[in-house]
Amino acid sequence: MTQVTLRAAEIIERIAEQPMSVAELAEEFDVHRSSMFRQLKSLEHIGYVRRRDDARFVVGAKLIALARLSFDDVDLRQAGYQHVRKLHARVGHTIQLVALIGDSLIYVDKVESASGVGMYSRIGREAPAYCSGVGKVILAALDPYRRDAILDSTPWKQFTPNTFTTRAQLDAALDLAAERGWAVDDRELDMMINCLAVPISGPPGVVGAVSVTAVSSVEDIESLMKYLPLLRDTAGAIERDLG
Repeated sequence: MTQVTLRAAEIIERIAEQPMSVAELAEEFDVHRSSMFRQLKSLEHIGYVRRRDDARFVVGAKLIALARLSFDDVDLRQAGYQHVRKLHARVGHTIQLVALIGDSLIYVDKVESASGVGMYSRIGREAPAYCSGVGKVILAALDPYRRDAILDSTPWKQFTPNTFTTRAQLDAALDLAAERGWAVDDRELDMMINCLAVPISGPPGVVGAVSVTAVSSVEDIESLMKYLPLLRDTAGAIERDLG
């Protein structure tokens, strides 16, 4: 991969996280503003980024459309679409569906609660494997070699005081998740949020996970456990539709 192609991909990933100006991107990538401006204009020309009225760049409509077409072909999203919405109608909290695609854990569907509280997850974004319920329950079902491949690039960023920062902590949690068949995120990614997740399996093994996510002041981990039977029923229904 050429340096120009790699930087273009990194720029798109960065502005997908938050809108950024030419100056901000130039500083982050340690290049001259004129060089960054030219690269952004090239990406803008093909519709992969667009410039807002405040001079910050965001992901363009063409790239969004391509991503949506790609996600429409994800079997897990198709199989889970109706079941995720049925579960949301029953529990009212945010429901998230994550697919294991290669060595990445990707949010492929999400139905928001009415709380209006912002969450890390977005469709198309990668789930942090070590500090999310969906991530841990998927890792727990994988063989050690596949698990290592996913965790090799883990930055071990500490999002909250509850975030695991060592592999030993994570391994202990994964052993427990494998034994139980479910995993939690106890305010590890956001102190306002926790979730309960169960795995989804197909013929080749684990293919993803589904979770119930709630504001921690409304539902603590113990309270979330009442949704475990519904979560397992949903995962089972998705597995049957996957065939």
